[in-house]
Amino acid sequence: MYLRRILWVVVLIGVLAAGMFAYYVYNALLAPNTRILEDVAYVYIPTDASFEEVCNQLQPLLEDMDTFRAVAGRKKYPLNIRPGKYAVRKGMNNNDIINSLRTHNLPVNVSFNNQETLPDLVGRIAPQLEADSLSLLHTLSDTSYLQPYGLDIHSAIALYIPNTYEFFWNTSAEGFRERMLKEYDRFWDEKRREKAASLGLSPLQVITLASVVQKETAIAKERPRVAGLYLNRLEKNMLLQADPTVIYAIKQHTGNFDTIIKRVLYSDLEMDSPFNTYKYSGLPPGPITMPDISSIEAVLNPERHDYYYMVADVENFGYHKFAASLVQHNRNKAHYIRWINEQRINR
Repeated sequence: MYLRRILWVVVLIGVLAAGMFAYYVYNALLAPNTRILEDVAYVYIPTDASFEEVCNQLQPLLEDMDTFRAVAGRKKYPLNIRPGKYAVRKGMNNNDIINSLRTHNLPVNVSFNNQETLPDLVGRIAPQLEADSLSLLHTLSDTSYLQPYGLDIHSAIALYIPNTYEFFWNTSAEGFRERMLKEYDRFWDEKRREKAASLGLSPLQVITLASVVQKETAIAKERPRVAGLYLNRLEKNMLLQADPTVIYAIKQHTGNFDTIIKRVLYSDLEMDSPFNTYKYSGLPPGPITMPDISSIEAVLNPERHDYYYMVADVENFGYHKFAASLVQHNRNKAHYIRWINEQRINR
C-alpha cells in the first residue's frame, strides 16, 4: 500500500513535470511574443550582423527576449543569420519570427529620377539600400565598366533609366550596378536602337538630347514638339542655343549644382564650356540631367514640324511659343523679355 502511494506520487510529479515542460514549450514556441501596436514592423539586418545585433533590433518588438534566444539557439539561427529586410507581424510566436528571419527576405522599391550628377544619384540611392554612398560612388565611377558604353565619369548618368526597381535591401554596390546595366540593355532594345539610328543618333546622344528637352519643359505632352525643334536645328547645322545647357555649364564651373538660375544673361552665353550650346555646335558632350522616359521617348518619336525657335509663353506658364521664322521668334522673344524685366528677374 505504501509502495503504491509512492508510485502515485511519482506519476503525479511526472505528469506535473510533463505539463510544465509542455507549457514551457508552448510558451517558447507557440505563444505570441510581440508587443507591436501596428500590424507589422520591419527589421533591417546588415551583412555579417551578429546574433546580438539582431537581438538588439528585435528587443523593442518582443515581449520575452529570453524565450526568443532559447528557440533561436535550438533552431541554430545564430549560425545562419541572413542579411535583408524582414517583417515581424503582430501575434507572431518565436518559431514564426525565426522562420521569417531565415527565409523571407523582403524586396524594397528603389526609385530615382532627374539627378544631374553621379554623386546626386548616389545620394538618392544610398538611403534606400544597405550599400553606403562611398562604395556606390566608387563602384559606379569605375571606368572599366563605363568605357564599353562610350561613357566617362561625367556622362555616366546616361546608364540609369529613371524608374522604380525592386531590390533586396542588402544588395551590394556591385549588385546594384549589374542590375542597372541589365535594365539599360533591356530598355535599349532593337526597336529603340533602330529609331535612334534613323535619327542619326546613338543611345548616349538620344539621352543627352532628352536631358535638354527635360530641362526645357516640364510639360510631358510638349516634349515631342521641343525634341522635334532641336532635331530640326541639328539637321540644319544650327546651334542648339538651349538655355538649360548654359545653366549647366555655369553650375559645372562653380561646382554648385544646387544653384537656382531663373535667367540666362547675355554674358553667360560667352562662357567657354563644351556644354554651352550658344558657343559650340552639336550636342553637349553628355546629359545635363537624368531625363525621364517620357523625354527619351519624345526624342525617339519627335513631332514633325517646321519650328526652329521657341521662347517661354508668359501667357500660358509652363508652355512655349514656337516659331518657324526668326522674325516671328523675335516678336515672341521681345514679349518675353518685356515680361521678365517687369518681374525684375535679374538672375
